[in-house]
Amino acid sequence: MNAFRLAATKCTPRAGALLASSTRRSVATTSQLMKSASSTYQSAAVEKILPSDDSYVRKAAEPELLPEEKLHELGSMDHGYETDRVDKVAEPDRRAFTYLMLSSVRFLYASSARAIVIKLLGNISPAADVLAMAFSEFELQDMEYGKSLTVTWRGKPMFIRRRTQAEIDVERAVPMDALRDPESDEDRVIKPEFIVVLAICPHLGCVPLADAGNYGGFFCPCHGSHYDTSGRIRQGPAPLNLE
Repeated sequence: MNAFRLAATKCTPRAGALLASSTRRSVATTSQLMKSASSTYQSAAVEKILPSDDSYVRKAAEPELLPEEKLHELGSMDHGYETDRVDKVAEPDRRAFTYLMLSSVRFLYASSARAIVIKLLGNISPAADVLAMAFSEFELQDMEYGKSLTVTWRGKPMFIRRRTQAEIDVERAVPMDALRDPESDEDRVIKPEFIVVLAICPHLGCVPLADAGNYGGFFCPCHGSHYDTSGRIRQGPAPLNLE
């Protein structure tokens, strides 16, 4: 191409154009001839390798069968696996020992858990002496009306008073605005004829006297607190009723 272009520069412009056009046509023709020859060669090579009929397809679809001697070389075709395998049941003594060890360990775990639970429940539950002191029985049938009985419950003194019907009527007629610690008589008793209170003054913890005071109930001699027959503070420094 370079040689043709150099030669064309020495000719006239028209001759150079004709020469360049002729050169391009000859190059295009040569390229087409080379492509055609290449396609023809490739087709011949494919036909030589793969025949035109379907024998190649049939050979690929049909697998090659190996002779029986070759199969024996690759692996056993008998029942040797079932005959030669090691059965786990063949060692019963060993399995029994394993089960025994597992059972022993689980028994130890269960016993430890049981001991821990029993200890926790024992710490939470009250002691036997405390349970014995929680309940006390007293004979009140022969108790006189208008009298008080001093007993001990859980190591503390208690007052039990059997009230007359007149005392009950008087205490239930007291207005709430006349009480320092307002509480109705109905809320302080279960049976109207019996009143049960803790014999400890809420002022400074002294033990009052039963059947005494300005209201016929209880009187604390330490600082002069007077309680009625319902155990309510009526006079004196005590801030609350008897429990």
